[in-house]
Amino acid sequence: MMYLTIAVLCSVAVSVLLKILRQKEVDIRQTIVAGYPVAFLLTWFLLKPDVSAVRTLGDAWGIIIALAVLLPAVFIVLGRAIEAVGMVATDAAQRLSLIIPIVAAFLLFGELLTGTRVLGLVLGFLALGALIYRPQQEHADISKDAKRTPLWLFGVWAGYGVIDILFKQVAKQGAAFPLTLFVSFGLAGLLLLIYLLITRVRWQGNALVAGLLLGALNMGNIYAYVRAHQVLSESPSIVFTGMNVGVIAVATLIGVGVFKETLNRINVIGLLLAIGCVGVLFLI
Repeated sequence: MMYLTIAVLCSVAVSVLLKILRQKEVDIRQTIVAGYPVAFLLTWFLLKPDVSAVRTLGDAWGIIIALAVLLPAVFIVLGRAIEAVGMVATDAAQRLSLIIPIVAAFLLFGELLTGTRVLGLVLGFLALGALIYRPQQEHADISKDAKRTPLWLFGVWAGYGVIDILFKQVAKQGAAFPLTLFVSFGLAGLLLLIYLLITRVRWQGNALVAGLLLGALNMGNIYAYVRAHQVLSESPSIVFTGMNVGVIAVATLIGVGVFKETLNRINVIGLLLAIGCVGVLFLI
């Protein structure tokens, strides 16, 4: 359970870091681009990808390129969502992205959709609706971007869900996960760097330093999560549930307790529905 705890804490720490950076008006794009070399090197040392197998990736390159574009883009959207609505609802939306691969498995890959999964999906969509809900009078109190709250939360939910599908498709094509992660991180950092250079961004030292921490936390989350699955290989549902419910619970405690984020009754119902969704999909 140690690895699962580390994965949860690293995941929430990423949201905490992004929230602090947004409050300080730091350019998160620069933080993200600085984080990728760290994640790239840590992938090399911790997961030991077989670089010689790059030639065997074949058709997987299209998916890897898509990942290289989506990974930094979703991080940017994550930061905007945290600024607009807070880390509690944002982390819950991120965790609920697990329903997208389930829907894709049914619609695109011919898997059977059981009654239990239908119930889980219904709970998930209800949870998203409840998390997005904001009374009109609250808009001015959340941020200038509050009116775009549904858009940012949908971006987080959809982005992480699509990334999950892409990783699973690469794995099915025979490409090892460490190598996929290694190449995707390298391309993502390179593409984002080129974009920032083209737009002639004004570099911020604090943003780049924060990127070193972001890269370490991101890789720490991934590595600990992978190790948790390896250690608890006979109980994958415990890992899935522990990770998703754990992130929602810890993010709620920190968001409300430390950052004084406010939740209306509908949002609280959304959090409970999100936990119910995870429980139904992975425990029943």
